[in-house]
Amino acid sequence: MGMSLRRSLRTAVLLGCVIIYSNVVCPVDAYLYNNRYAGDQVFRITPDSLKDVELLQKLFQNMTVDLWQPNSASLMQEGSPVDVHVGRTLTQGLHLHLQQKHIQHKVLIPNLQKEIEKQTGYRSARKRRSVLQYDYEVYHSLEEIQSWMFEMNRTHSHLLDMFSVGRSYEGRPLYVLQLGKRGRPYRKAVWIDCGVHAREWIGPAFCQWFVREALNSYQHDSGMRRLMNQLAFYIMPVLNVDGYHYSWTTDRFWRKTRSKNHKYHCRGVDANRNWKVKWCEEGASSHPCDETYCGPSPESEPEVKAVAKFLRKHRKQVKAYISIHAYAQMLLYPYSYKYTMIPNFNCVESAAHNAVTALYSAYGVRYRYGPASTTLYVSSGSSMDWAYKNGIQYAFAFELRDTGYFGFLLPEAQINPTCTETMRAVKAIASGLLKKCAV
Repeated sequence: MGMSLRRSLRTAVLLGCVIIYSNVVCPVDAYLYNNRYAGDQVFRITPDSLKDVELLQKLFQNMTVDLWQPNSASLMQEGSPVDVHVGRTLTQGLHLHLQQKHIQHKVLIPNLQKEIEKQTGYRSARKRRSVLQYDYEVYHSLEEIQSWMFEMNRTHSHLLDMFSVGRSYEGRPLYVLQLGKRGRPYRKAVWIDCGVHAREWIGPAFCQWFVREALNSYQHDSGMRRLMNQLAFYIMPVLNVDGYHYSWTTDRFWRKTRSKNHKYHCRGVDANRNWKVKWCEEGASSHPCDETYCGPSPESEPEVKAVAKFLRKHRKQVKAYISIHAYAQMLLYPYSYKYTMIPNFNCVESAAHNAVTALYSAYGVRYRYGPASTTLYVSSGSSMDWAYKNGIQYAFAFELRDTGYFGFLLPEAQINPTCTETMRAVKAIASGLLKKCAV
């Protein structure tokens, strides 16, 4: 067990948590953020005209709000909904202002604190099925996830290997799991990372689900066995470990890393704007206090630098890059930073179509798919574009459930269906690597 994990487990015990079969189980009070979100609301505002967009942009320059979708005021567009988390002292004023300006709006979440308590309420109200069985249908803290990774490495060593690609800004290890049959070191590989943005908890839940499903179905599912025998899967359940930990202990809606800035009190960098591809251009901010802050330089964040180094080292092996985000129900591929069509568009478009079709077959949930720039919005310095630029010709980013009703507070009841359908999509992409269209 690493020094950092031992230290984290000791801290968990001091907080009143208990360790049960390598799982850290904490009292619900440790995760309710001191009631800081009581009365906060999430608005959905739909600007019908360019004038409405400009009014909103000016308004949010003078108000402290947390934009959920899009994540920057500069990305607002007429006709596209804007989801914004508003503090309780500002909700009435915002409602009156929008009414006066005749801007269409509604309240998606009337009391954010209550929705958070629903999301993590299992810790007081719900019993785990068994202390011996890790529960994949609840959200887990970083300590629990890392403890789970150690346990999986211990019990499934014939199909799984655990290693670290480096350390975070705050010194936490950056763990990756390698899945697949041993003995074929030069197989094609698929990289999957989750938890790039700290508040998107469904991401790490999916990465854990993928590992569990792959291992459990290896013996009886010929399709999964073929993938595991012929491909290697590198799974990183939490890329932004510092931010994810902070989202559990202090600020549920923290997005960025936790690095310090020497000139400003604001902390953190958007780990999906920090890659060396059109760095800090359109769709990224150069201001350290913004949610889309690109950082002082490309790969300034040790988490980004470590993953980029690993992928560069294995660039001949890694044929598909998949990054799991939330929320919007989309499957995106390059480019993010420009509207130009990628050279292998037909193959990638076909792979995306097959993936969303497989996803739809589970529960009838529809995902939009296409180039990120036109399907979502323009952004620069993204990991997906970087992967594509560095020779990984199948590069994708998922935006998982939902389309805004719960936003970043997707209920635990939706973990199972969300992960089940996403598993089908990822398997479809991986299967495509074994066919003639893939490189």
